[in-house]
Amino acid sequence: MSMILFACVVRIRDGLPLSASSDFHLDPQFLECRKRLKILSSVLTQYPERGTARERDLSIHFHTSGGVACACIALSSYPAVMAFCFLEELHSKFAASYHATSVSLASRPYAFLEFDSVIQKTQNQFNHTNCAQPKIDVAKMQEDFRLRPPALVSWEDMELVNRMVNGWAEVHLETAPACRMQPVSPLGILSLVLNIMCGALNLIRGVHLAEYSLQEDHQGIGNIVAFLLPFMSCFGLITGRFQQP
Repeated sequence: MSMILFACVVRIRDGLPLSASSDFHLDPQFLECRKRLKILSSVLTQYPERGTARERDLSIHFHTSGGVACACIALSSYPAVMAFCFLEELHSKFAASYHATSVSLASRPYAFLEFDSVIQKTQNQFNHTNCAQPKIDVAKMQEDFRLRPPALVSWEDMELVNRMVNGWAEVHLETAPACRMQPVSPLGILSLVLNIMCGALNLIRGVHLAEYSLQEDHQGIGNIVAFLLPFMSCFGLITGRFQQP
Protein backbone atom coordinates (compact mmCIF):
# COMPACT_ATOMS: atom_id res chain seq x y z
CA MET A 1 0.00 0.00 0.00
CA SER A 2 1.36 3.43 -0.96
CA MET A 3 2.05 5.76 1.95
CA ILE A 4 3.09 8.79 -0.12
CA LEU A 5 0.21 9.54 -2.48
CA PHE A 6 1.44 12.66 -4.27
CA ALA A 7 4.55 14.84 -4.48
CA CYS A 8 5.47 18.06 -6.26
CA VAL A 9 8.12 20.75 -6.58
CA VAL A 10 7.03 24.41 -6.60
CA ARG A 11 8.73 27.80 -6.75
CA ILE A 12 8.47 29.50 -3.38
CA ARG A 13 8.05 33.13 -4.42
CA ASP A 14 4.80 32.61 -6.34
CA GLY A 15 3.81 28.97 -5.88
CA LEU A 16 4.42 28.09 -9.56
CA PRO A 17 4.39 24.27 -9.92
CA LEU A 18 7.60 23.09 -11.56
CA SER A 19 7.15 19.32 -11.52
CA ALA A 20 4.84 16.73 -9.95
CA SER A 21 4.14 13.04 -9.75
CA SER A 22 1.45 11.56 -11.97
CA ASP A 23 -0.55 9.99 -9.13
CA PHE A 24 -4.27 10.65 -9.15
CA HIS A 25 -6.89 9.37 -6.72
CA LEU A 26 -10.65 9.83 -6.69
CA ASP A 27 -10.88 9.90 -2.92
CA PRO A 28 -12.66 13.16 -1.88
CA GLN A 29 -10.25 13.76 0.99
CA PHE A 30 -7.28 13.43 -1.37
CA LEU A 31 -8.84 15.87 -3.84
CA GLU A 32 -9.46 18.32 -1.00
CA CYS A 33 -5.82 17.99 0.07
CA ARG A 34 -4.73 18.75 -3.49
CA LYS A 35 -6.74 21.99 -3.38
CA ARG A 36 -5.27 22.94 -0.03
CA LEU A 37 -1.77 22.10 -1.20
CA LYS A 38 -2.27 24.52 -4.08
CA ILE A 39 -3.31 27.23 -1.60
CA LEU A 40 -0.37 26.43 0.65
CA SER A 41 2.06 26.63 -2.29
CA SER A 42 1.08 30.25 -2.91
CA VAL A 43 1.85 31.35 0.68
CA LEU A 44 4.96 29.32 1.51
CA THR A 45 6.93 32.52 2.04
CA GLN A 46 4.88 33.06 5.21
CA TYR A 47 6.00 29.77 6.80
CA PRO A 48 9.27 28.35 8.14
CA GLU A 49 11.49 25.89 6.30
CA ARG A 50 9.53 22.79 7.26
CA GLY A 51 5.89 22.29 8.13
CA THR A 52 3.02 19.83 8.33
CA ALA A 53 -0.72 20.27 7.89
CA ARG A 54 -2.58 17.29 9.33
CA GLU A 55 -6.01 15.97 8.45
CA ARG A 56 -7.79 12.94 9.83
CA ASP A 57 -6.35 10.43 7.33
CA LEU A 58 -3.99 12.52 5.18
CA SER A 59 -1.24 15.04 5.87
CA ILE A 60 0.63 17.60 3.81
CA HIS A 61 4.37 17.94 4.44
CA PHE A 62 6.60 20.61 2.88
CA HIS A 63 10.31 21.43 2.88
CA THR A 64 11.62 24.73 1.45
CA SER A 65 15.17 25.67 0.53
CA GLY A 66 16.99 27.58 -2.19
CA GLY A 67 13.92 29.17 -3.74
CA VAL A 68 12.02 25.90 -4.27
CA ALA A 69 9.79 23.77 -2.09
CA CYS A 70 9.13 20.05 -2.16
CA ALA A 71 5.75 18.96 -0.82
CA CYS A 72 3.86 15.71 -0.54
CA ILE A 73 0.52 14.27 0.51
CA ALA A 74 0.94 11.18 2.67
CA LEU A 75 -1.14 9.03 4.95
CA SER A 76 -1.24 10.47 8.46
CA SER A 77 -0.02 7.10 9.74
CA TYR A 78 3.20 7.49 7.74
CA PRO A 79 6.05 8.67 10.03
CA ALA A 80 6.73 12.37 9.54
CA VAL A 81 10.47 11.68 9.75
CA MET A 82 10.28 9.43 6.69
CA ALA A 83 8.14 11.96 4.84
CA PHE A 84 10.76 14.67 5.38
CA CYS A 85 13.55 12.27 4.44
CA PHE A 86 11.70 11.80 1.16
CA LEU A 87 11.29 15.55 0.64
CA GLU A 88 14.92 16.30 1.44
CA GLU A 89 16.16 13.63 -0.95
CA LEU A 90 13.80 14.93 -3.62
CA HIS A 91 15.09 18.45 -3.06
CA SER A 92 18.72 17.30 -3.36
CA LYS A 93 18.01 15.61 -6.69
CA PHE A 94 16.19 18.65 -8.04
CA ALA A 95 18.97 21.04 -6.95
CA ALA A 96 21.54 18.78 -8.63
CA SER A 97 19.56 18.78 -11.88
CA TYR A 98 18.58 22.44 -12.27
CA HIS A 99 20.33 25.71 -11.61
CA ALA A 100 18.64 28.40 -9.53
CA THR A 101 18.65 30.73 -12.56
CA SER A 102 16.58 28.35 -14.68
CA VAL A 103 14.11 28.01 -11.81
CA SER A 104 13.85 31.79 -11.49
CA LEU A 105 13.27 32.23 -15.23
CA ALA A 106 10.55 29.57 -15.50
CA SER A 107 7.41 31.24 -16.86
CA ARG A 108 4.93 28.39 -17.28
CA PRO A 109 3.63 25.66 -14.98
CA TYR A 110 5.47 22.32 -15.00
CA ALA A 111 8.40 23.73 -16.92
CA PHE A 112 10.57 20.83 -15.69
CA LEU A 113 8.29 18.05 -16.85
CA GLU A 114 11.20 15.65 -17.30
CA PHE A 115 11.74 15.64 -13.53
CA ASP A 116 8.36 13.94 -13.03
CA SER A 117 9.95 10.53 -13.56
CA VAL A 118 12.54 11.28 -10.86
CA ILE A 119 9.75 12.17 -8.42
CA GLN A 120 7.90 8.96 -9.27
CA LYS A 121 11.00 6.83 -8.87
CA THR A 122 11.92 8.39 -5.51
CA GLN A 123 8.33 8.09 -4.33
CA ASN A 124 8.26 4.39 -5.19
CA GLN A 125 11.55 3.97 -3.36
CA PHE A 126 9.99 5.23 -0.13
CA ASN A 127 6.66 3.46 -0.65
CA HIS A 128 8.15 -0.01 -1.01
CA THR A 129 10.38 -1.43 1.70
CA ASN A 130 12.05 -3.87 -0.69
CA CYS A 131 13.63 -0.99 -2.63
CA ALA A 132 17.02 0.52 -1.89
CA GLN A 133 17.37 2.50 1.34
CA PRO A 134 17.14 6.30 1.06
CA LYS A 135 20.34 8.29 0.91
CA ILE A 136 19.20 10.58 3.75
CA ASP A 137 20.33 9.50 7.22
CA VAL A 138 17.11 8.76 9.11
CA ALA A 139 18.81 8.93 12.53
CA LYS A 140 20.22 12.34 11.67
CA MET A 141 16.80 13.50 10.55
CA GLN A 142 15.27 12.31 13.83
CA GLU A 143 17.84 14.32 15.79
CA ASP A 144 17.14 17.35 13.62
CA PHE A 145 13.43 16.86 14.31
CA ARG A 146 14.10 16.90 18.03
CA LEU A 147 16.04 20.17 17.79
CA ARG A 148 13.91 21.86 15.11
CA PRO A 149 10.46 20.30 14.91
CA PRO A 150 8.42 21.21 11.81
CA ALA A 151 5.73 23.85 12.17
CA LEU A 152 2.18 22.59 12.53
CA VAL A 153 -0.07 24.42 10.05
CA SER A 154 -3.83 24.45 10.56
CA TRP A 155 -6.21 24.69 7.62
CA GLU A 156 -7.86 27.76 9.17
CA ASP A 157 -4.54 29.60 9.50
CA MET A 158 -3.60 28.65 5.95
CA GLU A 159 -6.82 30.11 4.53
CA LEU A 160 -6.46 33.25 6.63
CA VAL A 161 -2.87 33.80 5.46
CA ASN A 162 -3.99 33.23 1.87
CA ARG A 163 -6.71 35.90 2.19
CA MET A 164 -4.28 38.37 3.76
CA VAL A 165 -1.57 37.81 1.14
CA ASN A 166 -4.05 38.18 -1.73
CA GLY A 167 -5.88 41.13 -0.17
CA TRP A 168 -9.05 39.20 0.58
CA ALA A 169 -9.09 39.91 4.30
CA GLU A 170 -12.49 40.88 5.58
CA VAL A 171 -13.03 44.59 6.05
CA HIS A 172 -15.33 45.65 8.89
CA LEU A 173 -17.38 48.65 7.85
CA GLU A 174 -18.78 51.01 10.45
CA THR A 175 -21.70 53.36 9.88
CA ALA A 176 -20.63 56.97 9.83
CA PRO A 177 -22.29 59.16 12.47
CA ALA A 178 -25.37 60.96 11.19
CA CYS A 179 -24.81 64.63 10.42
CA ARG A 180 -27.77 66.73 11.59
CA MET A 181 -28.34 70.27 10.32
CA GLN A 182 -28.50 73.01 12.90
CA PRO A 183 -31.74 75.03 13.11
CA VAL A 184 -31.74 78.45 11.42
CA SER A 185 -31.39 81.35 13.86
CA PRO A 186 -33.88 84.29 13.87
CA LEU A 187 -31.22 86.50 12.28
CA GLY A 188 -30.76 83.93 9.54
CA ILE A 189 -34.50 83.80 8.88
CA LEU A 190 -34.65 87.63 8.61
CA SER A 191 -31.69 87.64 6.23
CA LEU A 192 -33.30 84.93 4.12
CA VAL A 193 -36.62 86.83 3.85
CA LEU A 194 -34.88 90.09 2.89
CA ASN A 195 -32.82 88.31 0.23
CA ILE A 196 -35.95 86.75 -1.25
CA MET A 197 -37.69 90.15 -1.35
CA CYS A 198 -34.69 91.87 -2.94
CA GLY A 199 -34.36 89.10 -5.49
CA ALA A 200 -38.04 89.28 -6.42
CA LEU A 201 -37.89 93.09 -6.70
CA ASN A 202 -34.84 92.97 -8.97
CA LEU A 203 -36.48 90.30 -11.12
CA ILE A 204 -39.65 92.40 -11.58
CA ARG A 205 -37.67 95.55 -12.41
CA GLY A 206 -35.46 93.59 -14.80
CA VAL A 207 -38.46 92.15 -16.66
CA HIS A 208 -40.10 95.59 -17.07
CA LEU A 209 -36.83 97.12 -18.20
CA ALA A 210 -36.32 94.34 -20.75
CA GLU A 211 -39.78 94.93 -22.22
CA TYR A 212 -39.20 98.69 -22.46
CA SER A 213 -35.70 98.36 -23.93
CA LEU A 214 -36.74 95.84 -26.56
CA GLN A 215 -39.63 98.05 -27.59
CA GLU A 216 -37.61 101.28 -27.84
CA ASP A 217 -34.17 100.26 -29.05
CA HIS A 218 -31.41 97.66 -28.69
CA GLN A 219 -29.11 99.78 -26.52
CA GLY A 220 -30.65 98.81 -23.18
CA ILE A 221 -29.04 95.35 -22.99
CA GLY A 222 -26.45 96.67 -20.54
CA ASN A 223 -29.18 97.94 -18.25
CA ILE A 224 -30.89 94.56 -18.31
CA VAL A 225 -27.66 92.84 -17.29
CA ALA A 226 -27.16 95.45 -14.54
CA PHE A 227 -30.52 94.53 -12.99
CA LEU A 228 -30.15 90.75 -13.51
CA LEU A 229 -26.78 90.57 -11.74
CA PRO A 230 -28.19 91.67 -8.34
CA PHE A 231 -30.97 89.12 -8.77
CA MET A 232 -28.49 86.31 -9.41
CA SER A 233 -26.44 87.48 -6.43
CA CYS A 234 -29.49 87.33 -4.17
CA PHE A 235 -30.37 83.89 -5.55
CA GLY A 236 -26.86 82.67 -4.76
CA LEU A 237 -27.11 83.95 -1.19
CA ILE A 238 -30.46 82.22 -0.70
CA THR A 239 -29.05 78.92 -2.01
CA GLY A 240 -26.05 79.24 0.29
CA ARG A 241 -28.35 79.74 3.28
CA PHE A 242 -30.19 76.50 2.54
CA GLN A 243 -26.93 74.53 2.16
CA GLN A 244 -25.43 75.66 5.46
CA PRO A 245 -25.49 72.93 8.17
